[in-house]
Amino acid sequence: MNTYKLTLIAMLASLAVAGRMALAHLPNIQPVTAIIIIAGFWLGPSAGILIALLTTFVSNVLLGMGIWTIWQVIAWSIIGIVAGLLGKYWSNMPSWGLSIYGFISGLMFGVILSLTMRAAGQPFWAYYLAGLPMDFNHAVSSTVFILALSPILGTLFQRYEKRNAISKVS
Repeated sequence: MNTYKLTLIAMLASLAVAGRMALAHLPNIQPVTAIIIIAGFWLGPSAGILIALLTTFVSNVLLGMGIWTIWQVIAWSIIGIVAGLLGKYWSNMPSWGLSIYGFISGLMFGVILSLTMRAAGQPFWAYYLAGLPMDFNHAVSSTVFILALSPILGTLFQRYEKRNAISKVS
C-alpha cells in the first residue's frame, strides 16, 4: 500500500466520521456504510476494512464506546470485504447495483448487531424486530448516499487511479 492510498483511506474515514457526527441526531441515517462500500469497491477489501476500523473507533470515541463497537467493526468490515470483492470481480457494476448492495448491507448490519444480543443471552427476535425500523433507515440512507456519492467519488478514483497506480489487489 502506497502513501497516497493510505492518505486517501484516512481522508475517506474522516469523511465518514464527519458525516456520522453531523447526522448523529437523525435515527440511523449516516453515510458510513456507503463510504465503506464505495471505497471497498474502488480500493479493495483491505481499504474497506481499514475505513471500517478507523471510522468506528474514532466516531465511537465521540459518540460512545461499548461492546457494540467490536460488532460494528465486524459488520462494517464484512460489508467492506464484500464490496472489495465486487469491485475486484465485477468492476463495471453500475451505481444502482452498488446501491442495491448498500440496501442489503444496511439490513445485514442490523442482523449482525442483533446477533450480539443473542450472544449476550438476550432474545434475538425481540431485539431484532424492535430495531427493524432503524435497520430500514440505515438501508435506505445507505442506498441514497451511494447513489449520491458514487458518481463523485468514482470519478475521483478513476482519475487518481491512473495518476497514482491505485490497485484493487489488496
